[in-house]
Amino acid sequence: MHWGDTVKSKTELFGPLVLGIDPDVGHAPKILSAEPDHFLERYTIALLDGATGKVGFVKFQSAYFEAFGSIGVVGLARCIAIARERGFAVIMDAKRGDIGSTADAYARGYLIPGGSDLEVDCLTINPFLGPETLEPFVNCARDHGKGLFILVKTSNPGSGWLQDQYIEGLSVSERVGGLVAAWADETLGDNGISAVGAVVGATYPLQGQQLRAAMPRSIFLAPGLGAQGGDPVAIAALATSTGPVLISASRGIAAVDDREMSLDRYITLVRQRLDGFRNALGLIAAPVS
Repeated sequence: MHWGDTVKSKTELFGPLVLGIDPDVGHAPKILSAEPDHFLERYTIALLDGATGKVGFVKFQSAYFEAFGSIGVVGLARCIAIARERGFAVIMDAKRGDIGSTADAYARGYLIPGGSDLEVDCLTINPFLGPETLEPFVNCARDHGKGLFILVKTSNPGSGWLQDQYIEGLSVSERVGGLVAAWADETLGDNGISAVGAVVGATYPLQGQQLRAAMPRSIFLAPGLGAQGGDPVAIAALATSTGPVLISASRGIAAVDDREMSLDRYITLVRQRLDGFRNALGLIAAPVS
């Protein structure tokens, strides 16, 4: 299925919330790391157990898996498979971007069906090496129904150092947004929603309004809820019929200070926190799983 159509279907069922999976032993219950070689899988399964029936999307942050070395990459592949088996749409937050054949190799690894066991539904990519470096990813999105989120206005406080600078009357973010909009028009699904979307941080809703006008057919991925203090209501207001907004939360859902809690208590806490975000977005009743 085309990524835009997947997003429309999933958001109608579950709303726009995305569960970010960023495995960190120091912020997880100790019971999950009792067997270190199985931590990544046990951590992911616990979060998926808590998220079932409440979200339609999960976002794996590849760096947290890569930090475990080769075991981490194997674990990431297994966790992707588990999430897909359970019916979640899978976003890989890897922010890949490189020149020529290297970009092509990244695209093959993540976006070509059957290309590798790291295949996902959607990938975050970095545009700052130039438009031609994104073409292999856009081609995969066009040919295989996959999704892309191109970094346009990121949620971190220092993003303005480059992204807010003006060149010939447009900010860097607006210039990148123009590229996104052009590719969006070439990769529309049946519902008029593009496969090529943008990362627009939930911490910058006013800039998000300007960028929405520039990218009317693109899905926005809005990180920055919870620990970064993003406003879920303000960023959700940027959603349109042809431009859904997916709102991602990671640490605000998964991180705990009490590492002695039981597994059952942790899963319950994850569900409660998801309900809190859902309530803030006006999604009072959780769908039946």
